[in-house]
Amino acid sequence: MSEEAEVLFEKRGVAGVITLNRPKALNALTLDMVRLIHPKLREWAADDSVRCVIVEGTGERAFCAGGDIRALHDWGRAGDPSALAFWREEYRLNTFIKRYPKPYVALMDGINMGGGVGLSVHGSHRVATERLTFAMPETGIGLFPDVGGTWFLPRAPGETGLYLALTGARLKAADAIYAGIADTYVPSVRLDTLKDRIAGGAALHEALRDVAEEEGAAPLRDMQKEISAHFSKGSVAEILASLRADGGEWAMKTAETIGTKSPTSTLVAFAQVREGASLDFEDCMRLEYRLINGFIEGHDFYEGVRAVVIDKDQSPKWKPATLEEMSADDVKSYFAPLGADELTFG
Repeated sequence: MSEEAEVLFEKRGVAGVITLNRPKALNALTLDMVRLIHPKLREWAADDSVRCVIVEGTGERAFCAGGDIRALHDWGRAGDPSALAFWREEYRLNTFIKRYPKPYVALMDGINMGGGVGLSVHGSHRVATERLTFAMPETGIGLFPDVGGTWFLPRAPGETGLYLALTGARLKAADAIYAGIADTYVPSVRLDTLKDRIAGGAALHEALRDVAEEEGAAPLRDMQKEISAHFSKGSVAEILASLRADGGEWAMKTAETIGTKSPTSTLVAFAQVREGASLDFEDCMRLEYRLINGFIEGHDFYEGVRAVVIDKDQSPKWKPATLEEMSADDVKSYFAPLGADELTFG
């Protein structure tokens, strides 16, 4: 495969290595990449010479900065079925990774957001470096924290997951480990050593032990009591009221941040995280596919991408513009079953 290929595959010793190869686009995930990765993972799952899989990104800036949002915007605007095909096939891939029968080692080195999270967080071994910047920023572009966010966000400590969903807060390695998004801290200069050890057949726990370091203090842990005090409320309106009543610098800034997000996305994400706490993984992914069907029929996703990615004026005009304009039935409609169009798993 040429160097220009969007994703590279290599059998290296006992490891199958997947390299996301769009460095100029921060390794953003495309539909073609999904359609290459999934069958290769199936092939390696059945190949006795492959004991484990390693997933990494090209370059030092990003593991994967998300999905190819501009393409999804354009497809959705045009009514092109490729938009729904991307999310449908991506969610199936996320589920396959979650259930993968062999060790799956994700090297989260650099930016890891959106679609990249779906390729990494569900793996059996999640490695974070000092360059990791993790976030689920979807409510800022008129979407919701998908790619399995319905599963892992409610399972973060306390109300950390809801906080991340509503604010899009960015985490470094120690916070990612605290939140259950990563497992091990490995300095980036030791990644090649780690890959060599794994490919050479070393036991994974030994290979990781030999290169890992203590991740250091997690600021999120220190904020946990405050986060849970505010984000345990029964609605977004109550969370905002609690933050504003607090009056502290962090609380006021957090309320302001939530206020910049799509009201539709904010309310749907709140309900999504609450509901996901009681669902199994497949049902979480089915729920996300229901939600995405609603969002691509709406306004805010296209407006969010326009404001952030296309025109870059950072001034989206959400519709509706306020939380108060959304009714409970409006939110509930996004969760409606799809009947024959429900997400299925092969």
